Amino acid sequence: MIKFNKKTSIFTIETFNTTYAIKIDNGFLLHAYYGKKISGDDLTYLTRHREFGFADIKPEREKLSYMDYIPFEMPVDGVGDFRETALAVTSSKGHNAIEAKYVSHTISKTVPNLKGLPCVFGKGAETLEIKSLDPILNVEVSLLYTIFSDTDTIIRSTKVKNLSEEPVKIKKCFSLSMDMDNENYEMISLHGSWARERHIDRHTVNMGLHQIKSHRGESSHQEHPFIAVLEKKTDWNTGNVYGVNFIYSGNFVANVQRNQFDQLRIQMGINPENFCWILNKDEEFESPQAVTVFSDKGLNGMSQNFHTLYRNHLIRSKYNHKMRPILINNWEATYFDFNTEKILDIAREASKDGIEMLVLDDGWFGHRNFDDSSLGDWFVNESKLPGGLKYLASEINKLGMKFGLWFEPEMISPDSELFRAHPDWAIQIPNRKPGLSREQLVLDITRPEVLDFQYNQIKKILASANIEYIKWDMNRQLSDIGSLALNGEKTGEFFHRYVLAMYDFQNRLVTDFPNLLLENCSGGGARFDPGMFYFSPQIWCSDDTDAIERLQIQEGTSLIYPLSTMGAHVSVCPNHAVGRVTPFKTRGYVALAGTFGYELDITKLDSSERNMIPGQIALYKKFNPIIREGTYYRLASYAENNEYDSWMCVKDDEALITFIQVLNHPNMKTRMLKLTGLESEAVYTVAYPDEDQKNYPPCKMKGETLMNAGLPVRRDWGDFQGKLIYLTKN
Repeated sequence: MIKFNKKTSIFTIETFNTTYAIKIDNGFLLHAYYGKKISGDDLTYLTRHREFGFADIKPEREKLSYMDYIPFEMPVDGVGDFRETALAVTSSKGHNAIEAKYVSHTISKTVPNLKGLPCVFGKGAETLEIKSLDPILNVEVSLLYTIFSDTDTIIRSTKVKNLSEEPVKIKKCFSLSMDMDNENYEMISLHGSWARERHIDRHTVNMGLHQIKSHRGESSHQEHPFIAVLEKKTDWNTGNVYGVNFIYSGNFVANVQRNQFDQLRIQMGINPENFCWILNKDEEFESPQAVTVFSDKGLNGMSQNFHTLYRNHLIRSKYNHKMRPILINNWEATYFDFNTEKILDIAREASKDGIEMLVLDDGWFGHRNFDDSSLGDWFVNESKLPGGLKYLASEINKLGMKFGLWFEPEMISPDSELFRAHPDWAIQIPNRKPGLSREQLVLDITRPEVLDFQYNQIKKILASANIEYIKWDMNRQLSDIGSLALNGEKTGEFFHRYVLAMYDFQNRLVTDFPNLLLENCSGGGARFDPGMFYFSPQIWCSDDTDAIERLQIQEGTSLIYPLSTMGAHVSVCPNHAVGRVTPFKTRGYVALAGTFGYELDITKLDSSERNMIPGQIALYKKFNPIIREGTYYRLASYAENNEYDSWMCVKDDEALITFIQVLNHPNMKTRMLKLTGLESEAVYTVAYPDEDQKNYPPCKMKGETLMNAGLPVRRDWGDFQGKLIYLTKN
């Protein structure tokens, strides 16, 4: 519920468990409160507006002190707030200042529709839009806040409209800014690299600026558009935590700033580095949406709210609430060395074990036999695939399997027919040789003719055969930024225009092919962000398929995103990324906490492992509804304890617990794993569905016992051992 109290000039935004309050003071929008639900009192005092004589800013001698202390909803540049600002505008005369004050507001039962950007959607929504105006620039600033009845989240965005005759330049436009008192808080961010994405980093918020950002043209392997601020005592199930995530797939910045007054400023938005957007008369700039979550139930409470929002209000795909087909991908099986018969051999054997789809990865097009050619030449290499994709797909369909295909639509190889015909279509700065990465350049899809050409090539391929799945890859970042379609002063718009063009590309794809299952990928997990969920229900989590490495990758990912969005496969050992050998059973358990599939040459698989595949598939089909739709709880973190990892999902009267014993040592006692999310008085049957019932007979235990005393988990001999535990309420 969203309300406005005219007497106190306070907006209150109430979700089921939280309250967010905004105060109008002298026309400024001040942040008053965000936290556990409260009601009835005048919260004006929380803005500190009477401290240090700030009750009235008409005496100009005190304005700068006021501006640099008061908690703002949208702190602006150039008029006295010397903290990190959220909005910076340059006038046609070159002056850097803006000061917008409250004009009006609307409260509606709608959701915003941001042009060209992913947006939340669905029933049970309510939106507050607050409009302010700078009368000098004649620039209007709108702040939008959207809530849903089924999740404790607030979705924020900003609109800037130029009502003047003169153009203005937006140098910075964040989607979210929030000021609050510091309470000895800590901060969580996610960091990594290729094959090591989204590891959790937690540290004290010390004085100064803590900044997470990407200016690589994508959300990146290295940083992630997420931060959380939390009490030191906060763990998985208790304590206060504020989480912020960004529904955007390009350059971003996230700030946590602690200042001289021991205040925190939390921000999220498009990275202002190399950003400048020109607004002419009556033009409007819309920022992407950012999501805030407050939980007083620890990190699990935060995770669950993010999961609910994304499952119910961001992922549009028809596959969102469906079991995905179990696929086998040929990349780690063959790399570029394959032909039609080899692919069909894999498909024939896979079909025998119940695998439902074969995905043909890189190397099927142009004259591509390595990663140094042919990107952009989206026509079949018939020397490898005689009869083309139509024949191959048809033969695979005869086996009762679906057929999927890998693309990298945003890229172009210097060694390609497309580049030789249109060298100007690559992103580049005139007279400067662009750098290569993976022997490839990036297409300038901000140019309509380039985007149309690429889309039509891919559309033709998809129409040529029964292709039911696409893996969309992007294997290099953006550099040497220049476009022949943008003049000099418009170059600052390029990064954002690129993201909008990529969104347009994918939107065309899923609109024209509504039954297509789209999985996004960017060198693994470099574009695993909420913006991509609007187009694809799943994203390849990482190119590292080692089960033990995946524990930390999937832990960090599931901190924000539903398990159903994580592309996860079983691969062979020694693992191609780290050389580790882990039990086939354990590899299956880890991949089960995702979309589940295989990344291997099944024709070469050892019989003892091959024989486990039907059983793994049966487990997936039995438990996927719980994993896909259930409430997720993290129970233990291998990254924290250095010994074991565990998580569980609860749906209705069922629960599935996964336990991975990573490192064994002498005299290790039985683990007492304390569960959560159960009914205290209910009695549960505890079973081990993938174990010999003689050694692991079912037993009955009360929910309160399982949560307070714990579930005994007996260790197995050796490292990297796993167990599945299934609970059913009697």
